Amino acid sequence: MTVAEKLTSRLVEILGPHRVVSAPEELAAHAIDGLTPQAVVCPESAEQVAEVVRLAAGEKLAVQAFGSRSKCEMGMPAARCDVAIDMTGMREVAHYDAGDLTLSVDAGLPLRELEAYLSKHGQFLPLAVPCFESTTAGGALASGIDSALRQQYGSARDFLIGAEFVDGTGQLCKSGGRVVKNVTGYDLHKLLIGSLGTLGVITRLNFRTYPFPAASGACAVIFDRAENAVPFCGSVAKKGLPLAALEILDPGTVGILRAILQRGEASAAALLTDGTWCVYCSFEGTEAVVRRITEEVKRATAEQGGGRCEVLDAAAGEQLGGMLREAYEWLRWSSGAVCLQRIALPEITAVTVAELGRIAEAALLRHALLARGAGVVYFATMAEAEDDASLDLLARAALKAKEIARRKNGQATVLHAPLAVKTKLAAARVAQPDEPLQLRLKRAFDPANLFAPGRIVGGI
Repeated sequence: MTVAEKLTSRLVEILGPHRVVSAPEELAAHAIDGLTPQAVVCPESAEQVAEVVRLAAGEKLAVQAFGSRSKCEMGMPAARCDVAIDMTGMREVAHYDAGDLTLSVDAGLPLRELEAYLSKHGQFLPLAVPCFESTTAGGALASGIDSALRQQYGSARDFLIGAEFVDGTGQLCKSGGRVVKNVTGYDLHKLLIGSLGTLGVITRLNFRTYPFPAASGACAVIFDRAENAVPFCGSVAKKGLPLAALEILDPGTVGILRAILQRGEASAAALLTDGTWCVYCSFEGTEAVVRRITEEVKRATAEQGGGRCEVLDAAAGEQLGGMLREAYEWLRWSSGAVCLQRIALPEITAVTVAELGRIAEAALLRHALLARGAGVVYFATMAEAEDDASLDLLARAALKAKEIARRKNGQATVLHAPLAVKTKLAAARVAQPDEPLQLRLKRAFDPANLFAPGRIVGGI
């Protein structure tokens, strides 16, 4: 019996034959960044997850958990993947109290199903993340991907109130609770956000929910120059208006978005003009609040000068807002080879936007930039094909963007890139000041380095 067959036999003992995948063709379909696991398991309980992790710890096997696989390639490539854990078998709503606005769900529950469930009670969870139709609650948290509603509701850190997970020793762990005002212990569950599955396997999540707003509205403000668009966005943000979303689209992003909307004959396509900058604002509340914010945005446009304010009807607002939620998805497939970075900055200025644009122009690469009012920039550089010369240019541009972020007290991370580009970036990686702390955290959660080794934290 081969090593792979022995592993499969042990896993079948734990989970049963119908929850273990070992056929070569099926395993190949679960490859991540060129790594094919020896087995894929689909547990139906946290106890089964813990047993699988304990087996992996005993055999020194690398483990990687996933949900819908929509964001599995985020981050650097893992060094090994022996056992892949498919969490989609755990998809129940474990607890829901509409009166207390609290919710507890299994990690494998798709967000689209959760949205339908909550909408029956007039509530929602502000996780408006890309790949929304398929992504799971656990995958959305582990990826750390931004919600399009972050401007008003904050990131997942602001409404995740507890979690259950399995650590690197196979122990079932809990952090936080089911109530909003939980003051017991440390918020260890928030460390799981953006961990890319390197600290533990998330099995259950507790959230605070929100009631649906009575009304909503949106505006698209069109400018010819970044020097008008970026300051306008900053001035609107400083007004303290309760905006659900506030985003800047550069001409590259406008062109891609317009082409997609035109294919679907969406009415929002007519609002976008090639070669222009667009600032998108969405807001919600009572009818009176929506009217007031609309007038404030119009007034701010007139004060800034150089732009025109388009008030979107319900259909156009839904189309444009939905497409911006999915920006990660369509930006990463916008060309033959794309390097998409997320750059978090203390402040987004026209100078920084121009610097990033010049990086792409100097390398003769097309680019697209989308900036969120919360200080997050999505920066995509694009080549037509994955030839060696193009891949080298993409890697060099990404390194220069990281340098700009570092110089401005920000941080740049790779969301998507060809494997060869990620390999080049990993080789050129510069140690960060907080790396010793990150290493201590990794070892505390995962002492044997089982979970996606090499994906983050200096190759650990």
